[in-house]
Amino acid sequence: MMSRLGATGVLAAIVIAGPAAVASATPSSGITGVTLAQYTVGGTDYILRELTIAPGGTTGWHFHDGTLYAAVRSGRLSHYTATCTPDGDHPTGNLFTEQPGGDHVHIGRNEGTEPLVLEVLYVLPTGSPLAEDAPAPGCCLPDAITTAAS
Repeated sequence: MMSRLGATGVLAAIVIAGPAAVASATPSSGITGVTLAQYTVGGTDYILRELTIAPGGTTGWHFHDGTLYAAVRSGRLSHYTATCTPDGDHPTGNLFTEQPGGDHVHIGRNEGTEPLVLEVLYVLPTGSPLAEDAPAPGCCLPDAITTAAS
């Protein structure tokens, strides 16, 4: 089972999240996701998902309880930290990770005109949600982000 998971993760490449929307904080918009594989080994869930973010779509502000590994299959992901500074501009073919914990709140956006497709491997403590929604940090955001995150 573990070797099958490893092969699946390698084929999909190696983070961004599509969080479950929570109305009281900053819900995502324009995102669809399909689970491709899911395994639990010991106390860890390995979940491989394909996420599609429409032009203008956003993940909403969130964080993860475990590390994410992601590959941009098509489009471009704009990634911002809780200080509203960009910490990643990820074009097609780019691989990146997202670190776990509430001190790593972030938002991902598709600021382009084409759909953004990500392959994401979530490595989470068993039973954890894919993402934990977080309130907007209150910093000054570019117009495209402010509109979507409000």
